[in-house]
Amino acid sequence: MLDVNLINGIALAFEGDAVYSMYVRRHLIMTGQTKPNQLHRMATHYVSAKAQAMLINKLIDEKLLTDKEEDIYRRGRNATSNTKAKNTDVITYRMSTGFEAVIGYLHMTEQVERLEELIAWCFKVVEES
Repeated sequence: MLDVNLINGIALAFEGDAVYSMYVRRHLIMTGQTKPNQLHRMATHYVSAKAQAMLINKLIDEKLLTDKEEDIYRRGRNATSNTKAKNTDVITYRMSTGFEAVIGYLHMTEQVERLEELIAWCFKVVEES
């Protein structure tokens, strides 16, 4: 079995992107959204690089991440990738990669309660903005 602590930030972000997107999609459907175009448009408010960068900034500013989660964020943010940022600047893209790495890490380490606590907080922040 692979030690999750040894997985690089890009791989953690790859996992986190899928996990966070799934939670967002379920959240939107459970709140009554069912039209595909509307779902896609609304989902971008949660999953865009800009939204994720805003969320990770707030999580750090409000000291809501553990030391380990901040380390994982930095690992994801600082990881080098051949992927180009779409529709955003490199700094925002890297911050969102760090956000996704935290989500991926929590999911891969089966910290479901913590994962869902952070995701619920993120949903609240997005919906208030």
